[in-house]
Amino acid sequence: QVQLVESGGDSVQAGGSLRLSCACSGARCINGAQGWFRQAPGNKREGVAALDGAGSTRYADSVKGRFTISRDNAKNTLFLQMNSLKPEDTAMYYCAARGIQWVSRPLEKDEYTYWGQGTQVTVSS
Repeated sequence: QVQLVESGGDSVQAGGSLRLSCACSGARCINGAQGWFRQAPGNKREGVAALDGAGSTRYADSVKGRFTISRDNAKNTLFLQMNSLKPEDTAMYYCAARGIQWVSRPLEKDEYTYWGQGTQVTVSS
């Protein structure tokens, strides 16, 4: 099994930065496909950034150039560095994992099996 625990959410001003962390426990965490998703009230959960077992990344157009996904393999921890935050980035952010190295649609929530509880990011103007 895989357990995911997010942290790092906070309230910040527009233009600010945050770094989210997702601690993964379980054998299937190692070098597996993982992603960050977000969901604002009344909206569908959307893919923000993804990282596969080979280190390839994928980003939603809305965050390209502002967000960076990375992973510390030794600590089984996934990160999301968020810079130049905008009010529209306000959402609950979730970490997701599949337990295999690669998924065909890395920004689609249906590709992932395991989910964290979420961490809230609020950006004020």
